[in-house]
Amino acid sequence: MAISDDSTGAETPFLKEDDIDGSVDYKGRPVERTNCGGLKSASFIIGDPCFLIGERFAYCGINSNLVTYLTGPLGQSTATAAVHVNAWSGTAALLPLLGAFIADSFLGRYRTIVVASLIYILGFSLLTLSAALPSLNTYGCQKANTSILCFSPELQVMIFFFSLYLVAFRQGGHKPCVQAFGADQFNAQDPEEFKAKSSFFNWWYFGLCSGTLISFLVLNYIQDNLSWVLGFGIPCIIMVVALIVFLCGTTTYRYSVKRYEKSPLLRIGQVFILAVRNWRTSSVAAQKEAHRTLPSASSKQYEFLNKALLALDDSKKHGKVCSIEEVEEAKAVLRLVPIWATCLVYAVVLAQSSTFFMKQGATKDRSITTSVKIPAASLQSFISLTIVLSIPIYDCIFVPLARTWTRKSVGMTMLQRIRTGMFLSSISMILAALVEMNRLKTIQEYGLVDKPEVTVPMSVWWLVPQYVVIGLSEKLTMVGLQEFFYDQVPNELRSIGLALYLSIFGVGGFLSGFLISAIDKAT
Repeated sequence: MAISDDSTGAETPFLKEDDIDGSVDYKGRPVERTNCGGLKSASFIIGDPCFLIGERFAYCGINSNLVTYLTGPLGQSTATAAVHVNAWSGTAALLPLLGAFIADSFLGRYRTIVVASLIYILGFSLLTLSAALPSLNTYGCQKANTSILCFSPELQVMIFFFSLYLVAFRQGGHKPCVQAFGADQFNAQDPEEFKAKSSFFNWWYFGLCSGTLISFLVLNYIQDNLSWVLGFGIPCIIMVVALIVFLCGTTTYRYSVKRYEKSPLLRIGQVFILAVRNWRTSSVAAQKEAHRTLPSASSKQYEFLNKALLALDDSKKHGKVCSIEEVEEAKAVLRLVPIWATCLVYAVVLAQSSTFFMKQGATKDRSITTSVKIPAASLQSFISLTIVLSIPIYDCIFVPLARTWTRKSVGMTMLQRIRTGMFLSSISMILAALVEMNRLKTIQEYGLVDKPEVTVPMSVWWLVPQYVVIGLSEKLTMVGLQEFFYDQVPNELRSIGLALYLSIFGVGGFLSGFLISAIDKAT
C-alpha cells in the first residue's frame, strides 16, 4: 500500500473542482471531498474510544500513580521517587517538540503516529514484564529450595525505567501528531468542514478528559488494590486495539503533501539567519522589496525579517535568498510567541490543581462514611468530570446560540475562548484563596497550628467549586489554544505548532515549582 504522507515530497497532481489542494489519498492521488477525510475519517480517531480514552487511560495511569509504584514495589524513598517523577514528567512534556520536528521534517504525521504507537505498546509490554518479574528481595526468592527464576532488583529497576522512558518518547511522537492529523481531515476552505473542525477540537478534548477520569477512578484502584501487572497490562491491550482501529481508516484519510524538499524548520531558520546577516542593509531597501512582494499588512509586521528577501552580491545565484512564502512562515511562527509567553501564567495557575489544591484536600476531612475516604489525588476527577459534562453542552447548545448572536460559524473565536478561560482561572484562584483563609482560621480556632498530622475539621467538599471553575476554564482555554496553535501556522508546521502548545504547560510546570520554592523561602 503506497501511503503518501507529508514526508514523500510528491508534487500535487492536476486538481479537479472537487479536489482539495495540498492533500492526497493513500495512493498519492488528489483527494475528492466526498471520498476522503471529513467526519468519516476523523471518526477513526475521535470515534474510537480505545484511541483517545485508552491513550489517556494509559498515560495518566502512570503519571498519577508513579510515585506510589516507586515507593512501593521498587522500594525507593519519597525524595528519590519525587526526583524521578519530576524528571520523567518534564521529559514527557518537552519531547513533543522533537517528535513534531521528526514528523514535519521526515516521517510525516501518519507514519509518526504508527511508529509512536508501536513504541507505546513495547513500553507498556516491558512495564508489565518488569512488574511481573519476581525480584530477589521477594519472599519466594529468599527460599533456599525455590525453583522460581529470580531477578536482581537492579535489573528490574533498569527494565522499568527503560520502558518508562519509552512511553515518554512515544508521547513526543504521538501527542502532537494525532491531533494535527485528525484536524487535517477537514478543509478550512469549506464552510461546513470548517465548523466541523472546530467541533473536532472540542470532542478531541472530551475524549482525553474521559480517559483521564476513568484512569483516576478505575486504573488507580486496580494498581493499588489488585495488581500492578494488570494496571500496566490493561492499557497495553487497549493500545493494541486502538492501533488496529486507526490502521483500518488508512484508505479514508487525507494526507498532506510536502511542497518543499527542505525541512520547514530549516527554512524558517534560514530566514532569521539571512535577516541577521543583512542587518546592516538599508531598511529602506528592505521595505521596498517587502512592499513589492508581500501583502501590505504583513510587510509592516516584524520588518527586520524583510531583510531576508534582499539579495547581496551573488547570493541569489547560490540560492541564499528567501522566498516570500518562507518569510511569511517565519512571521507566522513569530506571531505565536506573545500568545505562548502570555499563557505561561495560565499554565502556572493550572499546575496548582495537582499540587496546592490537592494538598488542601489532603488536610481536610475526606470521609464519605466512617470507613471510606476520598483519596486526595481523586479530587482532580472533578476537573475531568466538569469538562466531560460541559463539552456536549457547549458544542450542542451554546455554539448554535452564539452563532446567531456573533454571526460567526464557530460561535466564539479562538482568542475569545482563551481570554474567557484565563479569566475563569483567576476566579478559581480567588475561590481557592478564600477556602484557604477559612482553613487557616479553622486551624487556629481548634488549636491545630502545630499539629500538621491532625485532620482539619472542615469538609473536603469546600474545594469542589474551585475544581469546577478550573475545569470550565480548562475546557475553554485548552481547546482554544489547541485550535489556535494548529490554525495559525503553515500546514507543514502544524505538528510543531501543537508541540509548542504542549510546551506551554511543560515550562509552566517548572515555573510553578520555582514560584512555590521562592515564596516558601521568602515567607
